[in-house]
Amino acid sequence: MARNIQSLERAAAMLRLLAGGERRLGLSDIASSLGLAKGTAHGILRTLQQEGFVEQDTASGRYQLGAELLRLGTTYLDVHELRARALVWTDDLARSSGESVYLGVLHQQGVLIVHHVFRPDDSRQVLEIGAMQPLHCTALGKVLSAYDPVAHSEALEADRKAFTDRTVCDLDDFEQVLDLTRARGYAADVEETWTGVASVAAPIHDRRRMPVGAVGITGAVERVCRDGELRPELIAAVRDCARAVSRDLGAGRF
Repeated sequence: MARNIQSLERAAAMLRLLAGGERRLGLSDIASSLGLAKGTAHGILRTLQQEGFVEQDTASGRYQLGAELLRLGTTYLDVHELRARALVWTDDLARSSGESVYLGVLHQQGVLIVHHVFRPDDSRQVLEIGAMQPLHCTALGKVLSAYDPVAHSEALEADRKAFTDRTVCDLDDFEQVLDLTRARGYAADVEETWTGVASVAAPIHDRRRMPVGAVGITGAVERVCRDGELRPELIAAVRDCARAVSRDLGAGRF
């Protein structure tokens, strides 16, 4: 029988320790609780910290679980399940809005499109499932950055490229956009990524009320906007769709 890897066992025990009891623990507390030398405990903590599984409070020096565990914790929700739960609602959204509908999840510092419903007309369209979108300027990306701590960190670390003269690249301005997104419950992209194109998106949550994706519509500015602003009925339709999918995932009312 193959032997267990001791360092991995110790790291797992450390994560379980941090997950229970007090929110933050010091190095001495962790070492004594696990029966480890301080040097050994510190080495494991440093590795976990580098991987994002553990964070250290700069003021107290104490350790707590990191944001990367939030991302891993939501992987129990298979992308295929998310897509399956959203199928009916995204079809309804495409019909009611007359626009293309996209379902996106966080993936490799961007938004991965996992479902795409064509605009319900006879125009020629290209299926974009598997395409990647940036976090900082698309409506889907802003929603994920506003509600998912891991997406937020990745958006801050990424090169916020200007795609048009309306793209928000400055860090402070970007944070204000995310604050507005959280306050309104949806994100907008009016010619920030593609000239002549506007989008609106809202967050999808699971039964633990964790953000697991975003849904939105995309179309020509002249159809999605009225007098330079997103059409209220389209915003309402997108938010209703996101809430319906969230309810199907067990999130309850939002």
